[in-house]
Amino acid sequence: MSQPPSPAPAPASAASKKSSRVVAMLGRLAALAAVYAFFAFLTPGTKGFMSDANTQLMLQDIAVVAMAAIGMTIVIIAGGIDLSAGSTIALSMITTAYVLNLGPDGAKLVLQHPVLLPIAAIAAAIGVSTLIGFINGALVTWLRIVPFIITLGTMQMARGFAKLVANEQNIYPPAEVQDLWISRVLDPARTVFTWPFLPVAVWLVIGAAILTTLFLRYTRLGRHIFALGSNEKTAVLCGVPVARTKILVYMIGGLFSGLAGVLFFARLGSIGQPTEAIGYELFVIAAAVIGGASLLGGRGTILGTMIGALIITILRNGGVKMGWPQYTQEIVMGAVIIVAVAIDNLRNPRKS
Repeated sequence: MSQPPSPAPAPASAASKKSSRVVAMLGRLAALAAVYAFFAFLTPGTKGFMSDANTQLMLQDIAVVAMAAIGMTIVIIAGGIDLSAGSTIALSMITTAYVLNLGPDGAKLVLQHPVLLPIAAIAAAIGVSTLIGFINGALVTWLRIVPFIITLGTMQMARGFAKLVANEQNIYPPAEVQDLWISRVLDPARTVFTWPFLPVAVWLVIGAAILTTLFLRYTRLGRHIFALGSNEKTAVLCGVPVARTKILVYMIGGLFSGLAGVLFFARLGSIGQPTEAIGYELFVIAAAVIGGASLLGGRGTILGTMIGALIITILRNGGVKMGWPQYTQEIVMGAVIIVAVAIDNLRNPRKS
């Protein structure tokens, strides 16, 4: 008598999945600690890797990368990619400097509106960057062209508009801008041994990360973003408004790139440079991927992305401290990205 067919293996329990995620997060934290310890051990001294001055410098860089990476994580979770992030950061920075330099007597305008003018500059920068995101999302949705190609094109366009607005020159707002709050959000604290030692912008990034985590977990749009990245066809059958969700995802990504551009403006000493942030899209994507966001879509966490941003910034800064040539830094960064993606594919062999 034939044996009854063996039952299909049961799917992994929720507890085992949660345990796997915890182990993966602990692995990233261990990697962060190892990278930090490596550079701290090899570059000691009062001017070394762990010095107050260098720590504050890293915090400034982390704020820019992490802010843009929050938006990139949302795009990647939805199954997309945004190569225009670096150029959008530059365009946002130029827009901020341009608004703060309005009028024949910019200094007078700054003195008359020390609060309103920076708010207007930030609003303009966010508006421009969100528009770039809308264009990305609309073209990806309506033309049905892969996001890689669309955002590669808008990357060039945004960079060109940045140079056009700046007339291919740096924009130097009036000296009075240096005293405005918008220029001081990344001012270093006195020392890392005082509280609070984090620049204001870093606290803003932490707040944005917490709010975005809650948004992804507890809102309908957040659930739609994960569903879209997991399986677009299934999402359609479940009633997810795919076109609208895609457009909103890229607009959110553009918004965070715009905020990163405002921080970059403060990072450069309140100067608008149209040729800055070249290649930043790679740092931002790398931060999200190292943090566990899958380029196949459907998975990613903001906490993981923050850890990834820390690792990326420490690698860049530590390489400079050790005197690595630029090509060595680029080789190391590329290798880290490949390893992160390879580990992700090995842990999660699923849709191609």
